[in-house]
Amino acid sequence: MTSRVESLHSLRLERRALRAERDRVRWWRRVVRARLDLAVAAAAPPGPLGEDVAFVLPLDVCLQVPRADELRAALPVGAAHEVGLLPDLRALDARLEAYGRGVDHALADATARLVARLAADPGSALRARAAAVEGP
Repeated sequence: MTSRVESLHSLRLERRALRAERDRVRWWRRVVRARLDLAVAAAAPPGPLGEDVAFVLPLDVCLQVPRADELRAALPVGAAHEVGLLPDLRALDARLEAYGRGVDHALADATARLVARLAADPGSALRARAAAVEGP
């Protein structure tokens, strides 16, 4: 538990660490979701682009549609075996989501404590900065 009067410096360090952790969680969730998408796409690739809408698009747009073989080449070779990883990847994503919620809650709590500390003593921010500029 934190002391009743936390220093602004420690509160700011706590928030900085929590924001960095939140960013890492978000990055890992994007990685796990990308792996999920690739595993599903390798097992059941979507259909080709442009076939159903070619008659409603301008010609210059239609000329930009990638061919089906170009799209298939974007999928990793041999990724079909990753379908077996789907349950583990989904479980990992769920754990990352739960952990991320906890980090978000801790960040919100740290932010509330920082705001309360500043509201209780608005001049403390100026004194802390002045002390940092003056140095030891």
